[in-house]
Amino acid sequence: MSINIDTRLARFNDLIPSKIPFVEGKLKGHQDRLNYSIVGPGVSEDTKQNVKIAEAHGFNIGAVSAAPMNGSGLHSHTTAEVFLIFSGSWRFYWGTDGKEGEIVLHRGDVASFPTNMFRGFQNVSDQQALMFVVLGENDPGVITWTPSLLKKAKETGMVLLDDNSLIDLDKNEIPNGKKLIEPLQENELNQFDHYTSQEIEKFVIRSVDQNKYFLDDEHYNSNSILNYLDSFNIHNKDFNPNIDHKTGFGLTLLHGENAHIHTYTLPESEVYLCLEGEWEITCNESKVKIGPKDAFSPPKNSSRSLKNISGDKGSIFIIRQKK
Repeated sequence: MSINIDTRLARFNDLIPSKIPFVEGKLKGHQDRLNYSIVGPGVSEDTKQNVKIAEAHGFNIGAVSAAPMNGSGLHSHTTAEVFLIFSGSWRFYWGTDGKEGEIVLHRGDVASFPTNMFRGFQNVSDQQALMFVVLGENDPGVITWTPSLLKKAKETGMVLLDDNSLIDLDKNEIPNGKKLIEPLQENELNQFDHYTSQEIEKFVIRSVDQNKYFLDDEHYNSNSILNYLDSFNIHNKDFNPNIDHKTGFGLTLLHGENAHIHTYTLPESEVYLCLEGEWEITCNESKVKIGPKDAFSPPKNSSRSLKNISGDKGSIFIIRQKK
């Protein structure tokens, strides 16, 4: 059975971003950023956010592009949030005041942040930077912001209503029957978790350390496998995760000059997200090629295969719904 490639393919250059995706959108250091929803709506507060692939996958995939010294303020999620760094250098900081700890991640680094903690991020490189974000579950819930951020955002005219919709008070009035979200009180803030930088490092795998984690799938010595989250199976071989974090999805990197996966089927949702190289995907009777920053989602139970055709080493992320 053939498929409609256009409904499954997300070419990054064709995506439509939101320029003010969150309540902090007018604040200095947060206003020069773009938010993309690739698979599922994510946690964007922009009701007009364009979603490329709306079908429920059991996880959401988005992307953030930011100018130097721009990023996201301190916030918390109720589901997993995993960052895949594609370009630039990103500083992640956390705690109610943002001073509990920090790490800096670079291209190819992966970090899976725990839930129930406040974290923010900032592009600390000297040019536009890009990262992708994978969020757990079909409905990743809503963002919880620190009280200080909500207060500063309100001074710019940006507020959140009790249905979590975003409104600009400079342009609109609060609708009848709606109320503003109130900032958390001190006793509520005390319920959030705290981490040292050393503790967060356990949830990080850096590109410079990849060789310590790469394993061969014993299939003609062509595939190097780095499995980050959940178990992964390729060519009848299982790979255990290197990050001990239950996210509700699996994340794996397939790498190599002749890297490939022979034809297989999968009843769960799956997405290929290209980091480098050019990859040819065969899905049922259709073929598609994707390059860096592009993503493709084969339909459930479809027959698919994957191979690097760039003539050089390539890397591609495989995100799978947990069984």
